[in-house]
Amino acid sequence: MRVLHVIPSVGPLRGGPSSVIRSLACGLSEQGIEVHICTTDDNGPERSDVPLGRPRIENGATVFYFPRQFRLYTVSLPLARWLMRNVHHYDLVHIHAVFSFASTIAAFCARARRVPYLIRPLGVLNAWGLRNRRAALKQLSLRLVEKLMFASAACVHFTSEQERQEALKAGVSAPSVVIPNPFSPLPTALSKGEFRNAHPAINNRRIILFLSRLDRKKGLELLLEAFACLRRGEACLVIAGDGEHAYKQHLRATAERLGLADEICWTGFLNGSAKAAALADADVFVLPSYSENFGNAVVEALIAGVPVIISDQVAIHAELSSCEAALVVPCEAAAISSALGHLLSSPELAGRLRDRGPAAARELFSLESVAGKLLESYRKILRSSSGEEAAQIKSGATPARTA
Repeated sequence: MRVLHVIPSVGPLRGGPSSVIRSLACGLSEQGIEVHICTTDDNGPERSDVPLGRPRIENGATVFYFPRQFRLYTVSLPLARWLMRNVHHYDLVHIHAVFSFASTIAAFCARARRVPYLIRPLGVLNAWGLRNRRAALKQLSLRLVEKLMFASAACVHFTSEQERQEALKAGVSAPSVVIPNPFSPLPTALSKGEFRNAHPAINNRRIILFLSRLDRKKGLELLLEAFACLRRGEACLVIAGDGEHAYKQHLRATAERLGLADEICWTGFLNGSAKAAALADADVFVLPSYSENFGNAVVEALIAGVPVIISDQVAIHAELSSCEAALVVPCEAAAISSALGHLLSSPELAGRLRDRGPAAARELFSLESVAGKLLESYRKILRSSSGEEAAQIKSGATPARTA
């Protein structure tokens, strides 16, 4: 089976979707699938230093990078031309993201060549996502572009039941499957002390870690307000991530206004061994998002054995709460502050979460399990597609596939 994955970016600065696609490629390759990825050299405000237009082997997959020509919608005409010429060579197309040039052109080419495709919308169909960041443009695009994309899709791939229910409210009622993101083993062994040594200003204070993109949907203003309510000098808030320059300046100004300038360590984007070091030294991980269709950083913290606090808008909150692997709070500064204080003052509670987190993550989000579920979904789609082709041939119509 040859499967083409199309995603606007796999740049590290784009966060979770980039790491997930690499894990999926590895897991699906181990299941015997020939995996190809079509993407751009986008890396947030930067460009990835990669060969363009030539195949490159990464994580068991063949990756084709094309130049990003405009940041808005990650437009790449060379990517479009490649898809038009090559999409019919694949049995199936797996599209990651919507409201994107790459996604739109991939769906168009797949429909034109009668190649079945499925869409993973990456959580942007929930109420928060549709109300924020170019909301009017999204609503227009949803009616004029994405509506046809979803109507023609063989399946929509959601990563949580909450994401599926929110998409239904947005009017997406196509056939669907819920398959979570897999966790990726940390690239290096956890070694305590390295992060503290690299950031001596932390001193001996407890570390409250935020490890994600700096984005308004992540609830960082709530976290700053919650942290300001804690007793000063006992903990240091580490904000590890990158984002738009204007938003970073806004966060720093907010911290200054709250009197937190000396209580926060801003590390910028962390990856690889630096991320592993931060998780090794963290006493608490917090993600108070207003909207989160999955929460890859949450799973990384669980695997690392870090006690986790998440909002009830992180889509996997119900699963983690049911196995008592995380503290779940509403998107309110007072609730976040209370949970932080409780966890930092209760070694017994912290110990229970450290023990339960890794086991819960492995049980719910193992790569082998996720890849196996995806493979079964692919097979069902292809069986259904073959049945439709047979019916068309019997009736004298044009077969559904040209490859």
